[in-house]
Amino acid sequence: MSADTRPRLIDTLGRIRRSFWDWRGRRPFWGGLLCILAGVPVMYIPYQTVSLGDLQFRMATTAGAGSLIIGVLLIVLGLTMWYQPQSRVFAGVAAILLALVSLVVSNFGAFLVGFLLALIGGGLGVSWAPGQPQPAPADEPGGRHGAD
Repeated sequence: MSADTRPRLIDTLGRIRRSFWDWRGRRPFWGGLLCILAGVPVMYIPYQTVSLGDLQFRMATTAGAGSLIIGVLLIVLGLTMWYQPQSRVFAGVAAILLALVSLVVSNFGAFLVGFLLALIGGGLGVSWAPGQPQPAPADEPGGRHGAD
């Protein structure tokens, strides 16, 4: 096997990158990513213990289980936007509603970080629409793409 017949690493990485871009373009990728990122602080912060010297603050609330459920649901809704783009409107509306509920349940929506990420991600999921593929330009003489 010579060096010319082996696939080059740069070609393989380019192919992987192009296929990822194609995959990302056919779904509400950024809305799903923001919903997944919103679930992390909503789940994590209510169970966090903050230490300030010898003094420890516990962020646990009575609705700690509710925060965990909201965080998990936000992550599931983000994955739903990625892998089931047909249900993006449902997932986006549900993410927006969960963001509003997290204000009350999860320490002001995990100190507004999770709330804002879920709100923007849900809005992106609702507003995303699949694009139409562009036809290849025809090189016709006298046409729009023809000679000057």
